[in-house]
Amino acid sequence: MMDIHQILKQLPHRYPFLMVDRVLEIDKGKTIKALKNVTINEPFFEGHFPHRPVMPGVLMLEALAQAAALLAFDALDASPDDQSVYYFAGIDAARFKRPVEPGDQLLLEVELLRMKAGIFKFKTRASVAGETAVEAELTCAMRSIAPKE
Repeated sequence: MMDIHQILKQLPHRYPFLMVDRVLEIDKGKTIKALKNVTINEPFFEGHFPHRPVMPGVLMLEALAQAAALLAFDALDASPDDQSVYYFAGIDAARFKRPVEPGDQLLLEVELLRMKAGIFKFKTRASVAGETAVEAELTCAMRSIAPKE
C-alpha cells in the first residue's frame, strides 16, 4: 500500500501528469494494483471532448506505465534519481474496450513478465467497476542520463 506522498517520492511526474493516486497492493517483483481517480477537473477534458469528456487512451496507457514504474522500482529496491530516467520502449497488443469518463475510478493492474539489463516487460490492464477499459503489453527501459551542466 502506498499513499500519494509515498508515490510522489517514487515518481518524478507532477500535476497535471501524475496518473497514480494510490497503490492498493504490491507483490514484490510480480504485480501491482493501483488507482487513478478520474475527475472532471482533469485538464485534458477541456479539449477531449468538450461535448462528451473521455479520458484519452494514451493517458490510460501512461497511468499503466507509471504503475509499472512503481512496480519496477520496488522490485529493484531502488528510487529514481536525477541520473536515470524511465522510458516507454514499446506498446504491444493495446486494446481499448470502454471509454473512461469523469467520476470513474481506474483500477491499474500490472504484472511484471520479465526484467533484464534495465528492460522491463509488463502485462497490463486498466478497468472501471470490473470492466476492462484498456489492456496492453508495455516495455519500459531504465536508462542513465548525463547530468546537465
